Amino acid sequence: FSGPFTDVVTTNLKLRNPSDRKVCFKVKTTAPRRYCVRPNSGIIDPGSSVIVSVMLQPFDYDPNEKSKHKFMVQTTYAPPNITDMEAVWKEAKPDELMDSKLRCVFEMPNENDKLNDIDASKSAPVLNTSKQDGPMPKPHSVSLNDTETRKLVEECKRLQAEILKLTDENRHLRDEGLRLRKVAHSDKSGSPTALALRDNGSNSLPSLLVVIAAIFIGFFLGKFIL
Repeated sequence: FSGPFTDVVTTNLKLRNPSDRKVCFKVKTTAPRRYCVRPNSGIIDPGSSVIVSVMLQPFDYDPNEKSKHKFMVQTTYAPPNITDMEAVWKEAKPDELMDSKLRCVFEMPNENDKLNDIDASKSAPVLNTSKQDGPMPKPHSVSLNDTETRKLVEECKRLQAEILKLTDENRHLRDEGLRLRKVAHSDKSGSPTALALRDNGSNSLPSLLVVIAAIFIGFFLGKFIL
């Protein structure tokens, strides 16, 4: 079964009778509530074949969870003048029954499958049900990636604006610090007021540089994590 599994996914089984007698068949599954099988039983004429549609119901797909679902196609030769299918299976002996077991596999299509599906849809407008169920919801996943990219670009722009703002403030404070140092040097008397202003100007620069460094580190870390 090819995902995504947000809608019903259908896979067809082709059952062929290579013998010269009529054959009764019945399809069983270990998860009857998850699948709808049409037809789930019947008779196949000699040399003929029957298409059985297996419809998987929507569910939350987990790629880490291994599928344990299995199907079994059970067959037996049809008795002459058959009238009751249930009686055939109840009266059949174990050595008269034949069966084939199938294990379910869930797969999500990759990018190459998407391109192949697009090319196939252009060359062949009529597709069977199993191929239609796969690629239909794919545009939704593309729009989701675009949304995440847009958010990342906006976050980068916001961080760049913050960096420019802090750079301007740092330049202003640096100029102010230079001016205060000049005032301090020109003040030969060494008054306490001049010394206090000089200390404030020099102390503000290291703290601002620490803030800018923290923003750069957060920006790069966030970029690598995303």
